[in-house]
Amino acid sequence: MAILNILEFPDSRLRTIAKPVAVVDDEVRQLIDDMFETMYEAPGIGLAATQVNVHKRIVVMDLSEDRSEPMVFINPEFEALTDEMDQYQEGCLSVPGFYENVDRPQRVKIKALDRDGKPFEMIAEGLLAVCIQHECDHLNGKLFVDYLSNLKRDRIKKKLEKLHRQNA
Repeated sequence: MAILNILEFPDSRLRTIAKPVAVVDDEVRQLIDDMFETMYEAPGIGLAATQVNVHKRIVVMDLSEDRSEPMVFINPEFEALTDEMDQYQEGCLSVPGFYENVDRPQRVKIKALDRDGKPFEMIAEGLLAVCIQHECDHLNGKLFVDYLSNLKRDRIKKKLEKLHRQNA
């Protein structure tokens, strides 16, 4: 397994729309394993392939405290099951150090393939619903900062650009 480099906002590669996975093979499973290792190391609770500059529709997640509940979503799709919104303070491995409130549908139905390519469906609410929506946004070239005001987004962008210059 390998720790992959996580792209950081405002890197334009984060805006790339990911392509569906045609075949779930050993190469895809290796990427999934590397994504889990990268996510745990960061540390985070979710990671989309787009964030590691692989533009395939793959998401890994583990919402447990002890890293015992890894979840894989290949070619994930979701639909809102309610008009009710929840507000969560979201953070992102691609926007390190920033947390902002984002409104998202409270309950969603998820359809995806697992790490073996078998289709599954599930109903998600709470943190799982927020995370799947957040990670699917990544696959569509969208970041949680896109839900913020232009002023907040520009402030975060400037701070991260300054940090990137200092670290270069």
